[in-house]
Amino acid sequence: MKNIAIIGSSGGNLFNLGGKQPEKLLQEIITQSEETELHISTIQFIAADTSMDAVKKTTRATIYGRDQNGQVVQMLTSPLAEVNLKANDYDSEIETLIHEGKIDGLIVMSADPEGVNKKAIAAAVETGIPIVGTGGTSMASISAKGAHVIAKSGTTGTTNRTRAISFISSLAKYWDIKYKPIIGTRNPIDNGAQTNPSIWKNINIRGIMISALPGFIAMALVLALSKIPAFSGLQDVFDIMIAALPIIVAVIAAKQVSNLDEVSIVAGVVAGVLSVDGGIIGGIIGGILAGILVQILFTKCIQWKFPMTTVNIVAGGLAGLISGLLVYFLFAPIALMIGDGIKEAIELAIAFNPVLAGLVGGLLIWPAILGGVYHAAILPIVLLEMERTGASFLGAIDMVGLVLVSAGINLANIIAPRDKGEAAAATPGFLINMGFGTFVEAAYPFMFSNKFVFAGAIFSAGIGGALVGLFDVRGTAYVPTFTAPFLTNNSIGFVIAMATSFILSFGITLIANKMKKAK
Repeated sequence: MKNIAIIGSSGGNLFNLGGKQPEKLLQEIITQSEETELHISTIQFIAADTSMDAVKKTTRATIYGRDQNGQVVQMLTSPLAEVNLKANDYDSEIETLIHEGKIDGLIVMSADPEGVNKKAIAAAVETGIPIVGTGGTSMASISAKGAHVIAKSGTTGTTNRTRAISFISSLAKYWDIKYKPIIGTRNPIDNGAQTNPSIWKNINIRGIMISALPGFIAMALVLALSKIPAFSGLQDVFDIMIAALPIIVAVIAAKQVSNLDEVSIVAGVVAGVLSVDGGIIGGIIGGILAGILVQILFTKCIQWKFPMTTVNIVAGGLAGLISGLLVYFLFAPIALMIGDGIKEAIELAIAFNPVLAGLVGGLLIWPAILGGVYHAAILPIVLLEMERTGASFLGAIDMVGLVLVSAGINLANIIAPRDKGEAAAATPGFLINMGFGTFVEAAYPFMFSNKFVFAGAIFSAGIGGALVGLFDVRGTAYVPTFTAPFLTNNSIGFVIAMATSFILSFGITLIANKMKKAK
């Protein structure tokens, strides 16, 4: 086990790239070190309330260390001048530890080799222990002193995670210690342990589409406002937002696949811009490819000992460019054809018999969400429909068949509950149904405990869906229920369909509750 000390400060440029959140910055390094035979035994890190480029002696600052339990702790918070005096004491302690052989290497971030880190750096030079770090000015000064610097870089373009991986990777390679970077996220179920799943397991089309939903809703709101004469100019904004949807899904896909924060976001944007001709599916393909390439290029560049700034530029920029060009020249026509094919299939079904299409959609919407099909298939199709017009046939059925039916069931259990306590349980669900257009799961307890209510929900959704088809309605859920009629091509038809399914589910649930109480 090699003992490592972290020294430095929140820095100038570093302050804007993670330094203003010192606990997260330090914890990321500790987390990466825990995956190998490196132990962060000592910390002397000064974090100011502003960038070190603009600090004064009176600037508030905190010095961070590590306690006996291995936790990152605040040792002192005072004006910077007082913190520096205390830091000098810690600098002497680290100097002693290095000379005693109790520190085997240094991680340096925006250090002060002529001030509060002078003794530690001098001891490292004398003993020849390996040093890794970031901060162009400080690392240049440390190198000039003859220190054994095995990896150095500027701070520009780096993140907490990429810096930590670079530090630990360089030190592990120096000592020929096995190390596999942690690129996953914390798992709250497993006591906050880190997960590092296969990059292929990170590919989740459903997760990408669900995460992109706010962008689609924003587009629908712009479309609704553009229909008001005073806001007619928003039609141009709507067109821009439609073109931006592939970029949104590409960014989400790249970030979810690679888990490399800002680097993957940049790659996703670059890939998404080049994937717009492929529509949403093209954006997803571009984003997934970008996420995969980001992680591959990032790992390779570290192995090749590229400076950290260059690693991020190559991983983010080149990964996005390569994946985007692949979609632009190869996959875009195929992706667009698939997306258009799905939308045209829905339109053909509606054209054949709109009432029947709506009825079938309404009858199947509850079984779909209960069976896990809704989020896997229906919601992505809703978003594909919205990509073209800002509203969706299945989106309207979602609002009518799920949200309003759930609201009707909940309201019935508020007014005439079967048992004590059910009104209190139904009230939050009803308010969320009506106020936010979601949380249809609130109706589950009442549906599962009474087959009549369950059948009534499916029946109400079917009738509502048939009316959606009859009036040729396009709309969306996931918005406040009272705003839904403004986000549609047929406000009156949508209101009739919504009211019908709501009244039916409300009435059937009331009858079911009375029958249950009578028994």
